[in-house]
Amino acid sequence: MTFTQNFTAVGDSLWWTALVAIIPILYFFWALAIKKMKGHIAGLTTLLIALILAVVAFDMPVKTAVMSASQGAVYGLVPIAWIIVTSVFLYNITVRVGQFDIIRSSVLSITEDRRIQALLVAFSFGAFLEGAAGFGAPVAISAALLVGLGFNPLYAAGLCLIANTAPVAFGAIGIPIIAMEGPTGIPALEISKMVGRQLPILSIFIPFFLVFIMTGWKKTIEVLPAVLVSGITFAVTQFLSSNFLGPELPDVLSALVSLVALAVFMKFWQPKTIYRFKSEEQTATLQVEKYSAGKIFKAWSPFILLTALISLWGIPTIKTALTGHYEGSNAILSAVNSLGKFLTFTPEVPFVNNQIIDGMTELPIAAVYKLELLGAAGTAIFIACFITKFIFGMSFKVWGQTLFSTLNEIKFPIVTICAVVAYAYVTNAAGMMTTLALVLAKTGALFPFFSPVLGWLGVFITGSDTSANVMFAKLQQVTAGHVGMDPVLALAANSSGGVTGKMISPQSIAVAAAAVGLVGRESELLRFTLKYSIILLLCICIITFLQSNVLGWMVP
Repeated sequence: MTFTQNFTAVGDSLWWTALVAIIPILYFFWALAIKKMKGHIAGLTTLLIALILAVVAFDMPVKTAVMSASQGAVYGLVPIAWIIVTSVFLYNITVRVGQFDIIRSSVLSITEDRRIQALLVAFSFGAFLEGAAGFGAPVAISAALLVGLGFNPLYAAGLCLIANTAPVAFGAIGIPIIAMEGPTGIPALEISKMVGRQLPILSIFIPFFLVFIMTGWKKTIEVLPAVLVSGITFAVTQFLSSNFLGPELPDVLSALVSLVALAVFMKFWQPKTIYRFKSEEQTATLQVEKYSAGKIFKAWSPFILLTALISLWGIPTIKTALTGHYEGSNAILSAVNSLGKFLTFTPEVPFVNNQIIDGMTELPIAAVYKLELLGAAGTAIFIACFITKFIFGMSFKVWGQTLFSTLNEIKFPIVTICAVVAYAYVTNAAGMMTTLALVLAKTGALFPFFSPVLGWLGVFITGSDTSANVMFAKLQQVTAGHVGMDPVLALAANSSGGVTGKMISPQSIAVAAAAVGLVGRESELLRFTLKYSIILLLCICIITFLQSNVLGWMVP
C-alpha cells in the first residue's frame, strides 16, 4: 500500500494544512523555551505529536509513519550520536590523564583575555572542524575546550553554536553545496560562488557579534583590532576560495588563515585590559605554567590527530573506499574498500522504501537505513581516541572506564538526538515540510526576502544544511524562475539562510548541551541562541532581497 503526499490534506486547503504542519514546531519551541522541559522529554513528545498528525491529518499509514521515525532514529545514532560520543570521549581522555591542563596553559600563553580565546577556539578552530567533519563535531569539541579553559558552560555552548554560523554552508568538505547540484543541474561551483558572496558579509560580523554577546559594546571596542583581524582574514579567504576553488576548501582554508593570523597578531598586540569573567580575580595576573614545545605538542596531539583523521575521512576518493564504493585499482584503497563494504549496511526501510509517492514529482521515494560504520566521521574520532590511549600511556582499564562514564554522561542527549531526527523524518515523509515551503513560495515578489527562511526552517527541523538543501533545492529553483529571481541566488539563499538555523536546531542544542554538561538544561541554551538566530536570519533575508533587486551585479 503506497502513500501519496498531499499538501492540501486538511480541508483541501494549503493554508489549513500548513497550519497543522507547523504545530509540532510550535510545540517544540513551547516545550523548551516556555515549559522548560528536559530535552529528551521535549524531543519524544514532539515526535509523538508529529506521528499523530501524520496519521490523522495527513492520512499516512501508521506502519509507514512509525518506520519513517525508525529511519530517523537510526540516522540519529549513526552518524550523529556516534560523533558526539567519540568527541566527548576524546576530551574526557585528555582531562583524565591531566593533559588538558597543558592545553589550557598553551592557549593562555597566547592570551589570558577571554574574548580572544573565544575567537581562537569557538570561531577559528570550530570553523576548521566544521570544514573537515561537520555533523556536530565542531560544536562538541570547541565547546568542551572552552569549558576546560574556564568558560561558563552555557556561554561556551551558546558561543560555539553562534560561531558555527559562518562555516556551516561549506561544512564537511563542501557537502551542503555539492548536494544541490544533483537535483537542480546547476554546477556546484556556481552555487559556491553565490554563497561566497553572501556569507563573508556575516563572517566579518560574527567575531564582533561573539565578543559583543560576551561583554557588551565598550569591552568589544577594546579588542576591535583583534576582532577585525579574525573576521576579515576569514571572510576574504572564504570569498576567494569559494569563488575560485569551489565549495570543498573554504572552511578549512579560512579557519587556518584566521587562526594563524590572530595568533601572530597577538604576539605584537595585546588589549589594554585583560578581560576575565566576574568569578575570576580581576586584578591579579593568572600564573601560567610554562611547558616545553614537546609537552604542548603531546597534549594537543589528540586534536591534531583528530583533525588529520577527519580530514582524511572527508577526501572524496577515500570516502568512497570507506563506504565500500571504490572502483579504482589502488591496492590500499581496494583493501579499505573491502572492509568498508563489510561494515556498510543499507537495508530497505519496511513500509517506507518506494511506498511514499513524492507529491511534487509523483515519483516513489527510496528509503534505506544508512549505516556506514567505517565511513562515519565518528569512527575517525574513535580511532583518534584509541591511538591517544598509547600516546598518553593509559591502561585499557582506565580507557574503558572513561568510555563507560562518557556513555553514561550523554545517554539522555542520545535519546534527544534520536527523537528529534526521527521527528524530522516523519515530517518530511508526511509532506509537512514541503507544505510549509509551498506557503512561503506564494510570497511572489517578496520571495527573495523569504527564500532564506526555507533553509532556516529546513535546518531547524533536520539539523543539517545538507538535508535542507536537498529537500528544498528544486522548490527554490522552480519558484525563483516563476517570480523572476535568479535560481542560483535562491539556492545560495537556502544554504545561507540554513546556517542561521543551525544554532537552534534540536540536534545542535542536544549536542552542545551534552558536550558541556548541560543535560536537562537545553531550554536555557535555546533561549540563549534563539534571538541571535532570528537576527542573523533577517540579515541574510535583507542581503538576498538586495542582491535580487538592487545588487544584481553580485550574482555570478
